[in-house]
Amino acid sequence: MSQGLVKDFSDWLVVSDIDGTLNTKWRTLPPNNLDAIKRFVTQLGGHFTLASGRSVDSLKKHYHRLPINNTPAIVLNGAGIYDFKNEKMIRFNAINSNGKELVKAVLKKHPTIEVEICTPDNILLINPFIFGPTLVHADKLPHTRCKSIEAAIPFDWGKVVFFGIPPLIKKVKQYLNQNNSSDLHCMSSSIVTYEILAKDTHKGTAVLELAKMLGISIEHTAAIGDYFNDFDMLQSVYLPAACGQAPKKIHDIVKFHACHCNKGAVADFLAYIENNY
Repeated sequence: MSQGLVKDFSDWLVVSDIDGTLNTKWRTLPPNNLDAIKRFVTQLGGHFTLASGRSVDSLKKHYHRLPINNTPAIVLNGAGIYDFKNEKMIRFNAINSNGKELVKAVLKKHPTIEVEICTPDNILLINPFIFGPTLVHADKLPHTRCKSIEAAIPFDWGKVVFFGIPPLIKKVKQYLNQNNSSDLHCMSSSIVTYEILAKDTHKGTAVLELAKMLGISIEHTAAIGDYFNDFDMLQSVYLPAACGQAPKKIHDIVKFHACHCNKGAVADFLAYIENNY
């Protein structure tokens, strides 16, 4: 690019996953990522935001350290779009009653499974033992321990996470695959978790809806991720990218292969966009 020439990316939306993408494996923000985002937003006029499985409270600290206050973020793996500037949820896709019944059935079949239910403003824990309590206490997140699944039924459910050792999670996954009547969108997020959301709800649908809200065409949407819960997002946008350490199945569907997250994958991706579009 010619020296002194500054491009205009005000009609672009770039979305990044957080853990293992924006942040390093040690959950720190590489300085070159921060510098690149500042340049893309403040000098080039682009829209940059985050898409995460995290709740609003968990995402907040990661969001506010970036210069992106005018662009809403995607929370709960796509169940919600949250406007941090005005502190309100501007879109929320709740799991329907059939989905709730399926969660009840999983608990009946596997009564020891830990369950985390994310509502628009709270986290409900069923059978809290190791995984759920560890996560909410690590980020000091507001939460409620429920004595039974029935206590959680009246709330709106955005995302449900099952926690357990890998053999138990495998059984839960098999049960849901056999009994889901297309009321739910299911995904693996780690070897000890399995997540469900409402039908046709994932990071990809949320990114495209956010782009529509901002008046941005799909040809100017881009996203970067590192794991299978980013798969739908990467398949939905025009310009998908994967961090260097992402699984092969993720690299197989992207157009740009960034460096390892520890070296600043987001900065690598933003430089590619600026130099090639």
